[in-house]
Amino acid sequence: MPLTIDLNADLGEGVGDDDALLEVVTTASVAAGAHAGGGQVLAEVVRRAVARRVAVGAHPSYPDRLAFGRVSMADRLDTEVLSGLVCEQVLAVADECTRNGHALAHVKTHGALYNDAAVGERIAGAVLAGVHRAAGRLGVGDLPIMALPGSVQHRMVAEAGAPFLAEAFADRAYSPDGSLMPRGLPGSVLTDPDAICRQAVDIAVSSSVTCADGSRIDVRADTICLHGDTPGAVGLARAVRAALEAAGVRVTAPVRRP
Repeated sequence: MPLTIDLNADLGEGVGDDDALLEVVTTASVAAGAHAGGGQVLAEVVRRAVARRVAVGAHPSYPDRLAFGRVSMADRLDTEVLSGLVCEQVLAVADECTRNGHALAHVKTHGALYNDAAVGERIAGAVLAGVHRAAGRLGVGDLPIMALPGSVQHRMVAEAGAPFLAEAFADRAYSPDGSLMPRGLPGSVLTDPDAICRQAVDIAVSSSVTCADGSRIDVRADTICLHGDTPGAVGLARAVRAALEAAGVRVTAPVRRP
């Protein structure tokens, strides 16, 4: 069976070149307005993604446009309120998909919400409840949640019997426990194109990465995230896709599975 991997990017955030990235990625997670985008920006990105046969997911966040969703609100938002906010954002993207004859493919949280759900049961549970509520209103089975494998979010999705998409990162350094190195630490973000391409190929071909301390760990992934807001993002994305294809990896949207 040939090796396959999905390439995803977070779009509709008003940063980076969405159109150029849509020529490279196979999945787009689209902001719904809580941290960026929304409105006409959301509508245009979904329309263009569908036209390019790119799978579309929702990219909900804490309601934090000032800090671009990068400040935790875990201690400020009630669980029910947070699940409602997630549900509303998922439905906003799903509605645009429906207008374009497309089905919503997944949900991937953004920024601080992604990080909080990776380590905290209450936040992970609120996200899961919000996604489940949105799926019910859409009249579909549970939507796949895209998140970090081995995280609290992963465990809770599995326990609920909901579908999960394991996400890895080509441009982030990993700690030996499988978590991402905090962005504030030196070397946490990879900037060398060769190193980024090498890590992407390692993830897709051998399901492993080399950590910052030189150790090797297993990293199972259905999808690799390409950040669109880093310098030279489009060139890096093209280089990663070319490296994967040169290694015999077929780049394609992931097959939905539990």
